[in-house]
Amino acid sequence: MSMSRKSLVLPLVAAVSLTALAACGTSSDSSDGGPGGTVKLDVNGQPPKTQAFERKLFDKRVKQFEKANPDIDIVPHEGFMDPKTFNAKLAGGKLEDVFYVYFTDTRGLIAKKQAADITDRIKDMPHRGDVQDALMRVFQDEKGRQYGLPTANYSMGLLYNRALFEKAGLDPDKPPRTWAQVRAAAKKIADLGDNTVGYADFSKNNQGGWHFAAELYSRGGRMATERDGKWKAAFNSPEGKATLRTLHDMRWKDDSMGSKQLLQAEDVQRMMGSGKLGMYVSAADNITVIAKQFGGRYRDYGLAPVPDAKATLIGGEGYMINPKADPETVKAGVKWLRWKFLNPDLVERDIQENLDAKLPIGLPVPPTPDIWKGSVRDRVEKAKRENANIPVDNYQPFMEAAPRIPGVIEPPEAQQVYAVLDNVMQAVLTKKNADIDQLLATAEKKVDQIYDAS
Repeated sequence: MSMSRKSLVLPLVAAVSLTALAACGTSSDSSDGGPGGTVKLDVNGQPPKTQAFERKLFDKRVKQFEKANPDIDIVPHEGFMDPKTFNAKLAGGKLEDVFYVYFTDTRGLIAKKQAADITDRIKDMPHRGDVQDALMRVFQDEKGRQYGLPTANYSMGLLYNRALFEKAGLDPDKPPRTWAQVRAAAKKIADLGDNTVGYADFSKNNQGGWHFAAELYSRGGRMATERDGKWKAAFNSPEGKATLRTLHDMRWKDDSMGSKQLLQAEDVQRMMGSGKLGMYVSAADNITVIAKQFGGRYRDYGLAPVPDAKATLIGGEGYMINPKADPETVKAGVKWLRWKFLNPDLVERDIQENLDAKLPIGLPVPPTPDIWKGSVRDRVEKAKRENANIPVDNYQPFMEAAPRIPGVIEPPEAQQVYAVLDNVMQAVLTKKNADIDQLLATAEKKVDQIYDAS
């Protein structure tokens, strides 16, 4: 399933409302005879029937894989990982052999030994060295042992309205690269009047805390730090204060953020689609949502690196293997994941399938996720550009900068932490006399309590 499944845009870890996974057979009955026999491999991640194209393509890939690997019988299951039911499914033998995870879940699963060690199974895996190192590390323990594989990721950038840039006398081919430039551009766009907003931000349903994290990372700050196995809040810092001060000044001094606040993703996407918003921090998949759901046109949008670009928040997804799986099942699971998700030889086919379905080709999201490096990344980008049906040049600043910007995943206990920071973002954007120092100090204490209790 494409990254846009998650991109309204909720943080990837906000998946507690995902449909519970359908029950399936235990891993102990996954093979019928051990080495040399047929391995029955239960996998989740099959798109629901309501997503007809994605479902059809997934099932097609299953049949193609089985034809190439007649000793493996793929049994697909709808759904993904629901943290509420995961432990019970594992304990009860109902967890699939190959299961989907978010980046933020891998650390805890590895620590609790709830995923199989696949290190020895991927040593000779084709294209193992072509996957971005930072993404592979998400699935490793402190010793470098591998417990899963990344299949897609997102990173944050600055999404902007090229049409409004031109109207405001700004060069759409030279988007802001610093927060100071963002502030200046937002003021010019807001000065167009007619309820035009220069810059927007989220501040509720945990999305405010999520965006605070993204903007903090871009300045080089961190949400939390670890020492001796314990986490502590780290956002009450010069970078954290600068993040909030910029937002406060844009809101109250420049009047470039509009008077309507307490916004979430859907609100901001609607503003962008209606042509009334200049910029906001976003992942690339927002562009598809704006075009499909809110009347936007691909040619009107551009994507640049996050301002200051000292780091960018990344999230994503991958798969791990049931720790109870026997060696033959683990071997089959790795083969399926490599063939289905980490196979650049499928890129051209995936592109053609999407073109035939009149889906966009040209963004750094599936069917050409930006998980590769080096020559394979160059190959994928070349194929994407040659088959693009949207203006890829609009997003080139983001793509060119991406390999050079360090990626940082979301903090531990992300949703609880984000809820605390929602309050901070709301205060800054709705109260002219908000005390930034006090807000951060109070939030720091609350987050430390969350970490002390975890």
